[in-house]
Amino acid sequence: MKLGDLSPLMARRREGGGFSYDRFRADPALASLHWPDDVLEQFLFDHGDNGAFVHDYGGIDLREVRWQLETLPAADFDEMPTGASDAGCIESYAKNPVYWVELRPHKVGQHWEAHGTWLRPPILLGRVPKVDLGL
Repeated sequence: MKLGDLSPLMARRREGGGFSYDRFRADPALASLHWPDDVLEQFLFDHGDNGAFVHDYGGIDLREVRWQLETLPAADFDEMPTGASDAGCIESYAKNPVYWVELRPHKVGQHWEAHGTWLRPPILLGRVPKVDLGL
């Protein structure tokens, strides 16, 4: 299953009419993924039909993705690439961080002040090479 396979679900979400995240996550098409709620919401509900996002991640077989919660040093983020469509976005945010913080709800800034991190863990994709066992 790829992002494009979810286009009917994404169309229902876009149409609105009370199509909440709860209705979205209850869709049978998502049940086989067994993804954590945070990931379903941030990765699919929030971005699953964004053209640039689909361009960057549309080739991924969603059933093959396994999620785990990890703690990473902040310095690791300095060298992490973004998807091709987001090239330069981190540098753009870094030029005027106060502006971007002020766009967010006040509780987001408070959480950063108190904890030095996001309210919800960010979603990072790591590519794991497939191993040919020669069988």
